[in-house]
Amino acid sequence: MSMDAVFKALADESRRRLLDSLHKRNGQTLAELCTRLDMTRQAVSKHLAILENANLVAVRREGREKLHYINPVPINDIADRWIAKYERHRLRVLAQLKKVLEDDT
Repeated sequence: MSMDAVFKALADESRRRLLDSLHKRNGQTLAELCTRLDMTRQAVSKHLAILENANLVAVRREGREKLHYINPVPINDIADRWIAKYERHRLRVLAQLKKVLEDDT
C-alpha cells in the first residue's frame, strides 16, 4: 500500500476520530461508528472507504454485519520510516553529550 494513501487518510480529522473510536473498541459496525461520532451514515461510509483503501481499516463480515477493525501496520511503517530514523539521531546526540559531560567530571 502506498504511504501517500496513508498520509492522505490520516490528514483528515474525521478519519482520525474514526481510528480513535476503533482503537478504543475494535470491531464496530457502521451504525455503532455513526452513533459514537455523531456523523451521518454516508459520511462515515465515505471516510471508512478511504481508510480501507489506505489499509488502515480491515473489514470482517459476521452474518449480516460488517465489522471494522483498525490495522496498525501502516501507522507502524510510518513510525519506522519517518519518526524512528530521526529519533535515532537524537538519541545518538544525547548519548554523545552524556559521554562528554561524564568525561569532564
